[in-house]
Amino acid sequence: MNKSNKIIYWISTIWLALGMVSTGIVQLLKMKEEVEKIALLGYPRYFLTIIGVWKILGVVAVLMPKLPLLKEWAYAGFFFAMSGAVFSHLAVGDGAKEFFGPILLLVLTIVSWYFRPSSRRVIFS
Repeated sequence: MNKSNKIIYWISTIWLALGMVSTGIVQLLKMKEEVEKIALLGYPRYFLTIIGVWKILGVVAVLMPKLPLLKEWAYAGFFFAMSGAVFSHLAVGDGAKEFFGPILLLVLTIVSWYFRPSSRRVIFS
């Protein structure tokens, strides 16, 4: 892995981790705005706890060394959660402002996954 790919990987991964942890904490705290938003999307309030916990656990999996298969699952979870968020906002007719966060985290997930070092990849033999 060359130096520029390593830099791209770590920048995207750190921003992804910060975004997922911060939104996960907000969801776990069930802040009023977040509870209102989840209700407008048609999801039950307890969904915030599920998503918040999985985001934080996903960040731990992506950042810790080794366990490449667990990292793949975490990246997949981030991809499904953020693409689901985009489509949920589309379904209820939300404006562009609501799409920015999920799309940014979706792009960061893809970039981080694509540029991950070989030591963080699943190797099938």
